[in-house]
Amino acid sequence: MEGQAKKIHSLTPSMFLGACGEIKALLDHGKALVNPLVAAQNFEYKMSNILDKPLESAFGFISVLPGAFSAYRYVALQNDKTGQGPLEKYFAGEKMHGANAGIFTANMYLAEDRILCFELVAKRNCSWILQYVKSATGETDVPTEMADFILQRRRWLNGSFFAAVYGLAHFYQIWRSHHSALRKAAFVIEFIYQAINMLFAWFAIGNFFLVFRILTVSLSGDDLLGTAGFILAVIFEWAYIAILVTCFVLALGNRPQGSNKFYMTQVYFWAILMSYLLFASIFITVKSVQQQVSENGFSFAQLFTNKLFRTLIVSMCSTWLLYLISSILFFDPWHMFTCFLQYLLLTPTYINILNVYAFCNTHDITWGTKGDDKPENLPAANLKPGGKVDVAIPTDDADLNTQYESELRTFATKFQPPAKSVNEQTKHEDYYKGFRSAVVLAWMFCNLAVAAVVTNAGGVLSDDADTSTAEDDRSTIYMGVVLYSVAGLAVVRFTGACWFLVVRVFRGV
Repeated sequence: MEGQAKKIHSLTPSMFLGACGEIKALLDHGKALVNPLVAAQNFEYKMSNILDKPLESAFGFISVLPGAFSAYRYVALQNDKTGQGPLEKYFAGEKMHGANAGIFTANMYLAEDRILCFELVAKRNCSWILQYVKSATGETDVPTEMADFILQRRRWLNGSFFAAVYGLAHFYQIWRSHHSALRKAAFVIEFIYQAINMLFAWFAIGNFFLVFRILTVSLSGDDLLGTAGFILAVIFEWAYIAILVTCFVLALGNRPQGSNKFYMTQVYFWAILMSYLLFASIFITVKSVQQQVSENGFSFAQLFTNKLFRTLIVSMCSTWLLYLISSILFFDPWHMFTCFLQYLLLTPTYINILNVYAFCNTHDITWGTKGDDKPENLPAANLKPGGKVDVAIPTDDADLNTQYESELRTFATKFQPPAKSVNEQTKHEDYYKGFRSAVVLAWMFCNLAVAAVVTNAGGVLSDDADTSTAEDDRSTIYMGVVLYSVAGLAVVRFTGACWFLVVRVFRGV
């Protein structure tokens, strides 16, 4: 991490306990953007620094201050007289080894910076807040290969998910702090926002499949692609299911480094699928406009009476347009032109490959950083000059007789089967993998339940025209709920970013 911190004095106000700067992807003067994976990560970093960090800074609680580029007040980190406090919680993960390491807590401490941030803001009888300092920047190298990217995001996703659950479960600690009533109300809003985000993260794989299913089936309408659309819908659906099953199989039994060809094949498929979904969204929107114009003439008011048009346009504008506007407001719009398309095409990879691998490896609590995947050295014989080794063998008759008598006594003794026992390490591994299985099953069945309910309600295989129309309306309602929720979250992020800019004018951070 290369830093260019210029705003240490930004922590001068007494209520600021910590701050972080803007982390940028190391692009080598833009040359690294040739790699779509780097470009997608650059877009992700940029939008996080433009929308997420400013929003959280406006509330006063930043969910994570990156350990590589953050600063804290020393006095705020101190434990109380009983030894309880932020530092005690932060270093608790260092003591978790063997049977004492609960799997939930072990995953949570993959994101120990998140635990520290929560404990500092919720510290008893204190009113500390966290600040994002945009004028301080640092660069970090990002994974350039899919295997490294998957391993990194496994730790990030699992750590952030379990740390978020911890924060929501211990939210009551906020009421023991000395924050003002207005600040506590802001924290309530922020935690509700985080809970909704976590809910969407849990159901992301199911929601993406349903949006895919509804859009592709919609294209098979007679007024759209007709038979060609139906054939494409069937092909893509079977391929979708096959690739998703492959994701689970690889995540449960293979190392990403040893399955790179499989993973890259999946990445290409998801990119093609996303291209088709983008085409479907645009094509359906255009056809809806043309139909509305032919029936009622051109009018913006009339256009927005079309549910499908309204849903797609609002969701697209609330995300893509707000991305562009917010980037312009922060005077940093270039990633919208150089990285946005790559990020869009890799979105299904984020949702499917990364989420599946992360949840299927909750038993793995290693950091997954570069160099951790090197194999251990196997035991080797000590060779002497000439390729010779020392071997202990009997050399005289006495030794041979002694060994012979020992073997006779062994044969004369009745065999006693050894008592079955499981060592602590095996019990530990069984516990971790059992937890992994429970999490994966719960996650799978939750998403399957949502998909089953909506697809049954959609009734896309029904031949009855009236029933099909009514059920298609319910599918449109489902898409509306999902896309309007995404739009609402985007508006919240944009509002927080705008407020951050207003405050920055006066505070200079």
